[in-house]
Amino acid sequence: MFRRRIFCPIIFDATIKTAAYMEIFNTTVNQLDDEELSIGYFQQDGATSHTSHVSIAEIQSFFGDRVTSKGLWPRRSPDLTPPDYFLWRYLKGRVYQNKPRTTDALKANITEEIQAVRADVLARTFQNMTRRLQSCLDANDGHLQHML
Repeated sequence: MFRRRIFCPIIFDATIKTAAYMEIFNTTVNQLDDEELSIGYFQQDGATSHTSHVSIAEIQSFFGDRVTSKGLWPRRSPDLTPPDYFLWRYLKGRVYQNKPRTTDALKANITEEIQAVRADVLARTFQNMTRRLQSCLDANDGHLQHML
């Protein structure tokens, strides 16, 4: 997810090993433009194939310290990334709106709804994120109860 676009989802039907994950990562990285590579952050979950030494080294070779991943991000840190505080909740409501009854229907809904997210929605999301980050800085390690 970038300020101007979201990549289509990559949905795994089974647990994947590090080598397969790295193939997918490298294919994705080749689709990024220079700005995305130079200032973008890479976020992933804590799946074993994502956090292996091989994977982390490869990802950091492209993104340096701009990687949000298990072991590289403070524990219990506030959800300040757009996917965490906005995208997943927004998509969940839309994806389940027509009550998909099969895995294929669910995958199709996910892909369709991600592709339908407009650039103005992304712009507003990133503006909101900037305000959240500033609130976090202003709280000086304090609680952010007013944002819950």
